[in-house]
Amino acid sequence: MSDIVPAQTTSGEVAATANVLTDLQRFEMVVRAQLSQVGLPAEQVFVDVSERHTMLSNMSGVLVGLDADMLARSHYISKMIAASAVGLFDAALNYLWDELVNELRRRVAGFDLKYFYDIAAGSSDLRKHLKDESDLSKVDDANMLRASREIGLLTDVGFQRLDHIRFMRNHASAAHPNQVTLTGLDLANWLQICIREVITTPPDTVTATTGRLLANIKKDRLDTDAVRDAAVFFDQLPRDRADTLANGLFGLYTDPDRSPIVADNVRMLWPKLWPFVSEDTRRSYGLRHARARASAETDIATAARELIDLVDAAAYLTEEVRAVEIAEALEALVSAHDGMNNFYNEAAPARRLAELVGDQGTVPAPVAAPYIRTVAKVFLGNGYGVSWAALPIYRDLLQQFDGTAAGIALRLFLDPVYASVLRTDKARTQWSELLDILEPKLTSNTDRTLLAAIREFTGTPDQLHLDTHIKKLATSAP
Repeated sequence: MSDIVPAQTTSGEVAATANVLTDLQRFEMVVRAQLSQVGLPAEQVFVDVSERHTMLSNMSGVLVGLDADMLARSHYISKMIAASAVGLFDAALNYLWDELVNELRRRVAGFDLKYFYDIAAGSSDLRKHLKDESDLSKVDDANMLRASREIGLLTDVGFQRLDHIRFMRNHASAAHPNQVTLTGLDLANWLQICIREVITTPPDTVTATTGRLLANIKKDRLDTDAVRDAAVFFDQLPRDRADTLANGLFGLYTDPDRSPIVADNVRMLWPKLWPFVSEDTRRSYGLRHARARASAETDIATAARELIDLVDAAAYLTEEVRAVEIAEALEALVSAHDGMNNFYNEAAPARRLAELVGDQGTVPAPVAAPYIRTVAKVFLGNGYGVSWAALPIYRDLLQQFDGTAAGIALRLFLDPVYASVLRTDKARTQWSELLDILEPKLTSNTDRTLLAAIREFTGTPDQLHLDTHIKKLATSAP
């Protein structure tokens, strides 16, 4: 139902209305005659005069919220009213939409263009062509509305209402051929929505604070108090607005033209904002990093990786990138494990590996087998002991094993390399602890039967691979 209803009229207004209707009818007759004279269709061209009058009679109430400056710049509203008076409602709807887009672009330009472009275009090829206010026309209407909602220039309800008008503009205006009938109340109501939701509505508190923060990021290096205040602000952000702000900061930092001040400020704010960023948005940064690498955009890829590493978020890199880096980390870990001073030197590559694997222990398939074997190997030690600095990390990595990984680790005694290590007392102690960690993860009957046989074995762990029964269990299909 429309928000606007025709007002009741007095006797004097009735007479004025009659005059307006007469004038509109007379004008229509003149135009129809001209069309017919040259052989053009004269029917189904104009909206009924009563609908035109309904629209025009509501204009004073609809426009009351606009001040003199707003009215003076609203050329498309003038064209909308003129088209409505003539009876061309489909053209009037076009002009209404033009006014909305014009005003929305004004608000975007007055907020933060780069921030808006980062949200509207993200890492797409279009983003490379969005520089200044003149490029706003390159952002299509649907993305204009979506991005405006995400940065807080439109409310959720306002977005839905305006998106409905956009739909009607695409299906009922002169922009495309159609047979949709519009009413005077439709146009008046939609104009009122545009005025309320875009032209006269101030930005909300979150949007205003975000705008000030973005301005400060670009102006001066933030001091301790500013960073602390920003952290408090982040804690109060709705999840979707935190994601949007994170996307904006990510865009600022990966911009090849960023200033040192911007880079320093984003680096200070990024760890404060990260806890409030959703998992989907975090993963998107890994995709953007991979896309930049694939397209040889070295500066962007390097900057993206800096932000990802700043918050120990390598687990959000793409599978392809993580597979390569996990393989490199495994090589570095084995090298440290087999080298001098391994008790101390293993910690750094172990931490790197844990960062790449993440809290969920997700390992790309191409490196899953070497990952399992390496973690088990370094946990067992090198015969002299286990790296005290890295042992807690190894325990955490083993605790992340799923049933499949646990089953593979359980059978490593078949490998002569592991069997050799298990000759030492320290490795046997570690082996016993390894079995305790793996036991609750084993789900198949085959794996649990094998574990029971290993525990019942009376010899030393290095002799397990020599036992015919255990070897048969270990090599049988699950």
